[in-house]
Amino acid sequence: MAAVRTGKGGVTGSDTDIVIDGIRFAGRAFLAPMAGITDMPFRRIVQRFGAAATVSEMIASANLSTGQGDMVRKLQPAGDAPHVVQIAGNETRWMVRGVELALDTGAQIIDINMGCPSKKVTNGYAGSALMRVPDRALRLVEAVVEASSVPVTLKMRLGWDEESLNGAEIARRAVEAGVRMISVHARTRQQFYKGRARWHLVREIVEAVSVPVLVNGDIANMEDAELALDRSGAAGVMIGRAAQGRPWIVGRINRALGRAPAPISDGGRGSTIPSGDELLGLIGEHYDAILSHYGRDLGVRVARKHLRWYLEAMQVVLDGTQRRQLLTCGQPDRVMDMMARYLGRGVVAAPDHTCSGLEGLSELEPVA
Repeated sequence: MAAVRTGKGGVTGSDTDIVIDGIRFAGRAFLAPMAGITDMPFRRIVQRFGAAATVSEMIASANLSTGQGDMVRKLQPAGDAPHVVQIAGNETRWMVRGVELALDTGAQIIDINMGCPSKKVTNGYAGSALMRVPDRALRLVEAVVEASSVPVTLKMRLGWDEESLNGAEIARRAVEAGVRMISVHARTRQQFYKGRARWHLVREIVEAVSVPVLVNGDIANMEDAELALDRSGAAGVMIGRAAQGRPWIVGRINRALGRAPAPISDGGRGSTIPSGDELLGLIGEHYDAILSHYGRDLGVRVARKHLRWYLEAMQVVLDGTQRRQLLTCGQPDRVMDMMARYLGRGVVAAPDHTCSGLEGLSELEPVA
C-alpha cells in the first residue's frame, strides 16, 4: 500500500480507499455524473457492481427550488453507497435552496458542478463557465459550504480554454472555502470531449490542494485507470462514458485498484462480465426499473439510449430497420424479445414486424 495522503479535517486518500469527514468510500473508482444518464436506475446497477460511489445527474438548483418534477426525481438515492447529489447554478439563493432540498432527501455529500460544457448551461454562466469568473464561482462555493451540514465536493475542468488553465488556483481557493474533494475532467471546456484527456495536467491541481482529487476523462479500462493515476498523482478515478452499456466497468476497475468487495450480482466472483442469460436479465431489470421510475410513456424513450449502448458493448450490429424497430417500440415485452434475439445471435438478425412503434419518436437523442 502506498503512503496515505492526509488532508485537513479528516480527509484522506490511499491506494485502497478515500475518506472525507468520516464518510468512507469502498474503493477509488467512482461513476461520474452524466446528464440524462446517471439516474436512479442506472446508479443502482452501477453501485451493485461495486463502484466506490455514484453521483446523481446534474440538478439545476433554480428549477429544483421551484419544484420542477424532473429535478425532484433526480434527487432520489440509489443504494447503500454514500448518496451524492450534484447541483448546478449561478445564483447563491438557488444554490443554497438546492442544498436544503438535497439534504431533505438524505444527501450525504453535495457536489458542485463547475465542469459541464453544455452551451445550454454555460450560456447562463453555470457549469464550466464559472471557471471564467473565479470570484463569482468562489462566492457560490462559500455559500454552499455554509449552507451544508454534510461535506461539499467540486467537479471541474482544467479551465475554460488554453489561455486560462486556472484549475489549480480555483481548486486551492475552493479547498480553503471548505471543499473536501475535487474531481477534474482533464480537458478544458472549449475542448468539450474532443482530443485526448490530458491527465498529466491534473497533477498541478493535485499538488495545489490537501484533499483527495479524482481524475476523469477517457478512462475506459484498468490500463487507462493506472496510467491516469500515474500521470496525475490523483487519489482515485472517475469514469463516465465508458460505463454506458457497461455498468459493471466501474466496479471492475474499483476492485482492480484496491479492496472493493465483489458485487452481489455475480455471486461474489468479482471478475466476470455478464453475458448470455445473465446479461439479458440485467438489461431486463434495468429496462423495468426505467419504466417504473419514469412511467411507461416516458420510460420507453429514456431506455432507448441504454438499449443501444448495451448492444454496442456486445458488438451487436443492427441494420437501419432493426435499429428503428427496437428503439421506437412501445411494447416492453416485444422490446425484450428483440433484445434476446439480437444478443443471442450477436450478429445482424431478422427484422421484427410484430411491434407497433410509437409514432413520432426520433431514433435517438445525442449524448450529452
